[in-house]
Amino acid sequence: MPCTQRYKQNAPLFDPAKTTTYRSVSCTSQKCQSLGAKSSSCDKSNGCLYQVSYGDSSYSNGDLAMETFTFDSSTSKKSVVFPKVVFGCGHNNDGTFNEMGSLIVGLGGGAVSIVRQLETTIGEKFSYCLTTLDLESSSKIRFGPNAIVRRPNVSSTPLVQKSDTFYYLTLEGVSVGNEALAYNYIPNSNSKASIEEGNIIIDSETTLTFLPSSLYEGLESTLEKSISGNRVLDSQGLFELCYELPSNGEFNAPLIIVYFIGADVELTKENTFIEVEKEVVDFLPTDSQDLAIFGNLHQMNFLIGCDLENQKVDFLLTDYSKSK
Repeated sequence: MPCTQRYKQNAPLFDPAKTTTYRSVSCTSQKCQSLGAKSSSCDKSNGCLYQVSYGDSSYSNGDLAMETFTFDSSTSKKSVVFPKVVFGCGHNNDGTFNEMGSLIVGLGGGAVSIVRQLETTIGEKFSYCLTTLDLESSSKIRFGPNAIVRRPNVSSTPLVQKSDTFYYLTLEGVSVGNEALAYNYIPNSNSKASIEEGNIIIDSETTLTFLPSSLYEGLESTLEKSISGNRVLDSQGLFELCYELPSNGEFNAPLIIVYFIGADVELTKENTFIEVEKEVVDFLPTDSQDLAIFGNLHQMNFLIGCDLENQKVDFLLTDYSKSK
């Protein structure tokens, strides 16, 4: 089935007709039922259709199917082959997807995620390093025992079990330079309300970071006071805090640290401000009335390890070349 709507994609489109191992998934199968009524439906041939959307309004719709997946091995020259892996063959895809990409890897805890389908082989462990947008190198992901982050300066935060799908962490607050803002920040108040465990999810698929409105507003206000620059409007209307990029191409932003329980994550300029249009840099987080999300732009240039067996997430700030 051809695409009805898709984002600009440089890679060739996957054509199920050109592979002998592609199989559709029945609408009555357990795999289809595990998606839930809101995320699945049936076509006229009793095939399973999926519908998925993300926190940044990106979406993908198409057929739930099975295919043989092949991965390079980090311990031998032989490839590792996994037959009958369930995946979504998207026909209607759009949003903030990058033109260099051609698929979304489901790393959540749901029944049809790649992590759950391969869990007996990978031992519930995976890690990834997302390269910054200005590099032509590909990001890397590892599965299995070799995915464990064992390097010095690793900081770890516990996973909070609240959902089979999302990975919940506990965000204590954010600092800008010497100014600290608690998760439940209240302007002009000295009260210290308790912080709920599992108040934010870490998501490698959602592009932006979404924060509670009060925390975002405090963060934006503190940043505005800390930055000397010519503030401009975002022509796309997506971001609130935007600045004109200096003629030397160097934008000076204060140090921002994100405080999870047990893990202080120091964000780089590449993580916090990005040139979304010519000579204009925008502050990446945005506010949310619903679920708080630590998105993938703030995960760039970190080696992030997810150990579901031991219920923890590891962070290591690294030059991308060192994560290979």
